[in-house]
Amino acid sequence: MSGDGDDGRAVPPAVDAEVRAAGVRPGEPLTPGNLAARQARDAAVRPRPGLAELRDGGRFEVAELTAEGPGDGPEVRLVSARPAGAVGPLPLLYYLHGGGMVMGNARSVLPRLLREVAEPLGLVVVSAEYRLAPAAPYPAALEDCYAGLLAVAGRAAELGADPGRIVLGGKSAGGGLAAALALLVRDRGGPGPAGQLLLSPMLDDRDRTFSTRQLAGHDTWDRTSNATAWRAVLGERYGAADLPPYAAPARATDLAGLPPAYVEVGSAETFRDEAVAYADGIWRAGGDAELHVWPGACHGFDTYAPRAAVSRDALDARLRRVLRVLRD
Repeated sequence: MSGDGDDGRAVPPAVDAEVRAAGVRPGEPLTPGNLAARQARDAAVRPRPGLAELRDGGRFEVAELTAEGPGDGPEVRLVSARPAGAVGPLPLLYYLHGGGMVMGNARSVLPRLLREVAEPLGLVVVSAEYRLAPAAPYPAALEDCYAGLLAVAGRAAELGADPGRIVLGGKSAGGGLAAALALLVRDRGGPGPAGQLLLSPMLDDRDRTFSTRQLAGHDTWDRTSNATAWRAVLGERYGAADLPPYAAPARATDLAGLPPAYVEVGSAETFRDEAVAYADGIWRAGGDAELHVWPGACHGFDTYAPRAAVSRDALDARLRRVLRVLRD
């Protein structure tokens, strides 16, 4: 097959013309040497809208809540938002932000989620503020997400939400955490979600797939950045043969009994092959997965080029899937 064999001659798929026209280019990769500086810069410049800004002039009802932290960990902060005046109980999207588990915050993702998902579908969105690596390595982020989910399910009436219609979702690192959370909930017997929304999920710490090599130096999040983030999260356990699937869901050998999953990735993306393999693993276990590989899409394509046709198609497919899951 063309592109197999010598990684140095592997030709990456072309990026969609509209995405490319938006100025999307690979940037400086994340490395152990620049991680601290990149984290500081992210914390300084990434938007963190206040509650008044999220309310958007009364368009949304927004509240901040906390959950008891896991073990000796601190409280987990959550932001809940819903269309103003919506009559409940509403379905709930429990959303986990991206950033390689080393960057990002819970509030930055909300304005777009509220506009594009919560309002058209009439649901509650709760975004969780989990701890970041390397200051808080695995399993801190996942346990924070689990603690937050328990609180959300237990306070569903207060949030105007239906605890039987919770969808776990996230993009990139958040997609990987959502997948890990679904595994953890299944195995601990926690509140069973109705579905999973896994957008370009970060699933595999081993960086052995063909797409990680094919897109090295080409994707907006490439093999170097990915390895740096995983090392920060896992420390000495990075690449260990006995790493649990809750740390890296691609390690799971049993994908049975999971809620229906929507798995999305780009053809020109580092995570392409691990996302495809994860959907295939769910099918092999007799589960329900819907897989979309968007042609010419790089990592974060819909953020960089939201008006591109491929980005609009992706959003439409996500909304249709969530509607089907909640209706079934």
